[in-house]
Amino acid sequence: MIELGQSNPQPAAGDLVKDGTDQTFMADVVEASKEVPVIVDFWAPWCGPCKTLGPQLEAAVQAAGGKVRMVKVNVDENQAVAGQLRVQSIPTVYAFWQGQPVDGFQGAVPQSQITEFVTKLAAMAGDGGLSEALEAAEEMLGQGAVADAAQTFAAILGEDPANAAAMGGLARAHIAMGQLDQAEALLNNAPAEIANAPEIEAARAQLDLAHQAENAGPLTELAAAVEANPDDHQARFDYAKALHAAGEVEQAVEQLLELFRRDREWNDGAAKTQLFTIFDALKPQDPIALHGRRKLSSMIFA
Repeated sequence: MIELGQSNPQPAAGDLVKDGTDQTFMADVVEASKEVPVIVDFWAPWCGPCKTLGPQLEAAVQAAGGKVRMVKVNVDENQAVAGQLRVQSIPTVYAFWQGQPVDGFQGAVPQSQITEFVTKLAAMAGDGGLSEALEAAEEMLGQGAVADAAQTFAAILGEDPANAAAMGGLARAHIAMGQLDQAEALLNNAPAEIANAPEIEAARAQLDLAHQAENAGPLTELAAAVEANPDDHQARFDYAKALHAAGEVEQAVEQLLELFRRDREWNDGAAKTQLFTIFDALKPQDPIALHGRRKLSSMIFA
């Protein structure tokens, strides 16, 4: 494994694995991952597979000698973060690096896969500049230099074909350029080991929304239809899609939350499904996603 630079002091062995809570997640995971990759293990005492996976992960983290840390989150006692990251079954494992989820898996997996997972994560902090290149590509994409971002993401994939962040970024760049077929082909051919990574899922969600935008209805007419009949659920749903297509993401979320409030079962729970698609397309710590998930959770458990 690649050694980390001297600027990142290795923590004591006892600090490599700790229990985390909703309150400490930002410090223990998001902020800590800016110095060293952090694995988050979502588990519960009643979960049989968790009792096998947890110790195996801990052993692999200890063996990495400080290049990776681990935070264990009991979902029975800490539901907020699990909800924000859309943890729907356990065990679920996420890997964070530079404040963002970069990899993950669900369920019990073979020891060999655990070792590979931890080894790959440990190498990220000393990846020959790929992390800096990823950060630069994301900045380009955010500033509208889409072609330059695409070239950078592609170059990273040339060095690391299984880099989920780069593949997801390249797909998002294709989407931004209106090249939906290229984005879809790229995502459909993602290597098996990253096919379900958070970055790939986020790009797929953006692709779904981009396809919807191609068929979005007229915004003004749909707004008028909802105003004329607030119980016209189809009109409100179409209005939300049109709002998202117009870049009004927060308003789209509000319309879908209102639809869910009025009739959560309408069209097989279409409002909830659409909300999750929007949330997945956003960054995990995006204020719209965080606020929307909290409001949706409060409605579900009210």
